[in-house]
Amino acid sequence: MKIDFVSDVSCPWCVIGLKSLEKAIDRLGPEFSYTLQFQPFELNPRMADEGQDLEEHLQQKYGSTPAQGAAVREAIRKRGAELGFTFDLQARSRIYNTFDCHRLLHWAGTQSASAQHDLKLALFSAYFSEGKKPSDHGLMLEKVVALGLDVAEAQAVLSSDRYAAEVREQEDFYHAQGIHSVPSIIINDMHLIQGGQEPEVFEQLLRQVASASDLPSQVPREG
Repeated sequence: MKIDFVSDVSCPWCVIGLKSLEKAIDRLGPEFSYTLQFQPFELNPRMADEGQDLEEHLQQKYGSTPAQGAAVREAIRKRGAELGFTFDLQARSRIYNTFDCHRLLHWAGTQSASAQHDLKLALFSAYFSEGKKPSDHGLMLEKVVALGLDVAEAQAVLSSDRYAAEVREQEDFYHAQGIHSVPSIIINDMHLIQGGQEPEVFEQLLRQVASASDLPSQVPREG
């Protein structure tokens, strides 16, 4: 089974979606065969390198009051804890441009699916658990070293525009397919499920696709 996980490093619901998907896959057991590839999506492609204050950004983009934003983040923290991921609400105060993250993730994907997966999780943790700037080149290289990947090659990617065209091409492709929010998980290029769904929802869909049962091409996004 082919699974494309369209997401952004700065998206907390993408963390929840990924952890829920992985829990569903674990429930299917070792006989379940799949490939998982992360595809790029930028929530804030025009964001300046220095980023923006998180509260200011949420108010400008969504009209959220501080109280509303705090309530949503607390709900996200609880969902993350249930899935074994730590959202530190005190650590993260800014939101950043993530284009270089996607370039490095594309490179990691050329190494192996597991390398891309582990780097994705490392960047999620750096941002949401540690409150660090995920697109900082020094930070990304630290994560590359910790994962045992080729740091010289990673540095060469980050110091150039390598994979910029490929990332933009993929972003354009998914926009053209009607993907305007993340996470968006596409199964076998046919079946779409969006949002931070519960593991049971992912499990049901994966079982249906695996058994070649008839099902709609889209599962409604979480409300």
